[in-house]
Formats: sequence, C-alpha cells, structure tokens
Amino acid sequence: MINLRNLGVTLGAALFSNLNLTIVAGDRLGVVAANGRGKSTLLRCMSGSFEPTEGELTRARGLRVGHVEQDVPVRLNDMTFHDVVREALPAEQAEAESWRVDVVLDSLEVPEALRQRVLSKLSGGWQRLAMLARVWVTEPDMLLLDEPTNHLDLARIGQLETWLNALPRDVPVVVCSHDRAFLDATTNRTLFLRPEGSQAFALPYGRARSALDEVDASEERRHQRDMKTAQQLRRQAAKLNNIGINSGSDLLTVKTKQLRDRAERIEDAAPGRPDPHVAAVDGLVLPAHGPPGAGRVQ
Repeated sequence: MINLRNLGVTLGAALFSNLNLTIVAGDRLGVVAANGRGKSTLLRCMSGSFEPTEGELTRARGLRVGHVEQDVPVRLNDMTFHDVVREALPAEQAEAESWRVDVVLDSLEVPEALRQRVLSKLSGGWQRLAMLARVWVTEPDMLLLDEPTNHLDLARIGQLETWLNALPRDVPVVVCSHDRAFLDATTNRTLFLRPEGSQAFALPYGRARSALDEVDASEERRHQRDMKTAQQLRRQAAKLNNIGINSGSDLLTVKTKQLRDRAERIEDAAPGRPDPHVAAVDGLVLPAHGPPGAGRVQ
C-alpha cells in the first residue's frame, strides 16, 4: 500500500535517512525511537502532509490514509464528542449516514453521557479517543496512530488493544508508541528509526528488541575489528615513512601512501556504532503504567 525508497528527512540534523520500507495489507507496524527522533514526521510523510527531504514515497492509487495525530485541532474544542466525529463525514453523508458515528462510538465503548459533552471539557484520554473515532468513521484503508495510549489508563489501553486487534486484517496499522506492552499486544513488525541504519524486523517489539541487540553487538564487534586493522596499517605506514625519509626511498614513500589510503578506506567503510537514543527508549517511564491516577481517563 505504501512503499518508501531511500527516504530521508533533515531538519537541522538528520531525523532518518536511506529508509526503505514497504507497508502491505495485514501489517501491524510499531515504530520506535526516542522523543524528537522522527516518528511523528515519518507518519506525516506517509499521510502526505509532509514532504521528505530525499527519497521516494509511493502510495497505492486511491489509498485513503487515516492519520490520528497527537494534538487536537483548536477549532474542535467547542464541539461535542459526537459532533467532532460526525463533522469528519462528507457533507452529503452527514445527515443520511450519521448512524455511522454511533457505530464507531459503540465499538470504542464511549458512554452515552459523554457523547454530548464539549471536547474541551473532557480528559486528554477521551480527547484521544475522539480523534481516533473521527478518523475511523471515514473508513480509511490504512491507519496511522501517533502515541495512541497517551493519557489512557490501563483499562482503556486494554480496550484499545482489543479494538485494534479486531480490525479487518486487510487494514494495515502503523503505531508510534513508547508503550512496550502495547506494541507487543498489537504489532507484528517493528521499525527502530535511526538517523542512519534504521532496522526493521518481522517481529513484535519484545522479540525485535532482542534481535536488534544482536545486530548492534555484531556491528560493534565489526567496528572494533575494522578500527584495530586501520590503526595497525597507520602504525606500519608511520614506520615506513620514517625509514623512507632517512633513506630517501621513493618506493617506501609510495608504499606509505598506499597503507594510509587503505586505512582510510577501511575507516570509511566501517559500520557506524548503534544509535544510543534507541536504547534510551527502554528507560522511559510510561505514564499509563505509572503511579495510581497518572494519565487516567475521567
């Protein structure tokens, strides 16, 4: 449904680069990175609301992408929960098919008492669910969720997990989240987004994290091995250079340059070290799993 080729975004510094990824029917993709490392930007690229700096992004013809962003548009604050969702319907459908709003709200178990309350008077958790309902009522072919568990308590997170897992399997879902348990419960693929060398695995988060650790450890060993080889070549070059200066040998001067050039090539080709910001994700405190009352839906 969506294909990314060598995609990259630079905003002052590179958020990600050379990203190759394909989203197909049945995918439940979790995107993992620390705050400010490009997750939301990647979703906006997929939705078409942001142009990448480099690379190509193609979508299936006629693809309808439903993007649930983190922020609530200010213009919706004074509308009721029900009207916020209903307003997303095309004008010609709003009257005749308003029943679709109630179907979606029922599926999300929104109490009747809350449906006529103004959005600005609701908790952050209910506002998040209103944004989800607003997107889902348009019947998108694909769903993009940006931190969907923010402000939700454990009960609502569990409800959201059940709702997502009950969606038609031909509707792919891409989820950006710091909630490891939620990702494990709702995804079957994981993308670790990095400025360079992003890694994707056909595994839910927990198993993908273990696989990433193995890849990073292997890359670190290779990095250390290559750097050691380059250092040895430079030491040899330094010795030959001294001998060449003392003897005036042009042959040793050429050999010295060859050794240095070889060391540079090895250093340039050596794999980069793992991005520490990905590891930092595992240390985040998740509000929904924090102290009693934290992030509760009212």
